[in-house]
Amino acid sequence: MSQIGVESAFEVLVRARELERKGKHVIHLEIGEPDFPTPAHIVEAAKRALDEGYTHYGPTQGLPELRESVARYVSITRDIRVGPQHVAIVPGGKPIIFFPMLALIESGDEVIYPNPGFPIYESMIRFSGGVPVPIPLIEDRGFSFDLDLLRKRLSSKTKLMVLNSPQNPTGGVIPPEDIRAIADLVRDRDLMVLSDEIYSRIYYGEPPVSIANLPGMLEKTIILDGFSKTYAMTGWRMGYGVMPEWLVDAVNKLMVNSNSCTATFTQRAGIAAIDGPQQPVNAMVAEFRRRRDAFCAGLNQVPGIRCALPGGAFYAFANITGTGIGSKELADRMLYEGGVSCLNGGAFGKFGEGYIRFSYANSYENLMLAVERIKTVAASGLAVGTG
Repeated sequence: MSQIGVESAFEVLVRARELERKGKHVIHLEIGEPDFPTPAHIVEAAKRALDEGYTHYGPTQGLPELRESVARYVSITRDIRVGPQHVAIVPGGKPIIFFPMLALIESGDEVIYPNPGFPIYESMIRFSGGVPVPIPLIEDRGFSFDLDLLRKRLSSKTKLMVLNSPQNPTGGVIPPEDIRAIADLVRDRDLMVLSDEIYSRIYYGEPPVSIANLPGMLEKTIILDGFSKTYAMTGWRMGYGVMPEWLVDAVNKLMVNSNSCTATFTQRAGIAAIDGPQQPVNAMVAEFRRRRDAFCAGLNQVPGIRCALPGGAFYAFANITGTGIGSKELADRMLYEGGVSCLNGGAFGKFGEGYIRFSYANSYENLMLAVERIKTVAASGLAVGTG
């Protein structure tokens, strides 16, 4: 158990809620959760499914009709050819991190992953007996991999590589030329790629490229996606993986030993999400873009802070080295002095030090108020540092 880490967003949320109970007004920019309601047609589909009796066990791999919808959707959006036999439906996205790692990693195997990155990657690598091999994300490359270092870190012990684009915590999108370069580096190696594409629909420029689309990579890639971010369904706990059939078999074994199956009525809602109207998704992304532009512009007016415009997801990863204050200290000051709940970049790995992650999944008005509070806290911190 000592090998298992935690997700800092939930820890900070607890502290923020405690301050609120004491009467302090807190703006929540810590949790990675869309602040939009689940679209009405999806909710109605779940209600209808309950009335129709979808309240019992379903197939471990997922309802055939949902797997067919997912296979069709993934084939179209990634320009690849997969069928329902390649799809595993699971309760949330994290099982598609956990189960493939348990299935693939032997003691001492090396796993390359992005740093800063989602903390669960390193946690599950260690728990599975693997050796974490972090690759720093470079700010002036749009928070893409340091390709020279990646080339050096690949070895005969590398059995898995984790990609995440659009990325948490940076909001970075791996450029197509970098995806091609990464594919060229790993295509002929005995390893698998876990491509975490949970933010695949939340982007502000050209659509992100999936490495599964490139020659020779489909049979080496595990695509992780789901419903939480795209359809504002975080509490529904439903995700999926698309992978070679032999690995689906392993995931099914782990599923039946842990969860039995994903709730059937939520899967019926998943069909409505994928096959139904997409306008709510488009409207949500458009609003995220508006917030991103205004919030990042505001952060760039704060002395000592600079923030690159993220290409996807709903996170601003602000460089705070100019303040002269450490990431954790400044994040704590923002919470306790300014009432802005955010995350220390170091919580996402050692290469996240010097940054703070803000989730702009909050109202435009709250984000503008947060900018003013951040200015006040940063100014007081700088004054202390120079005094």
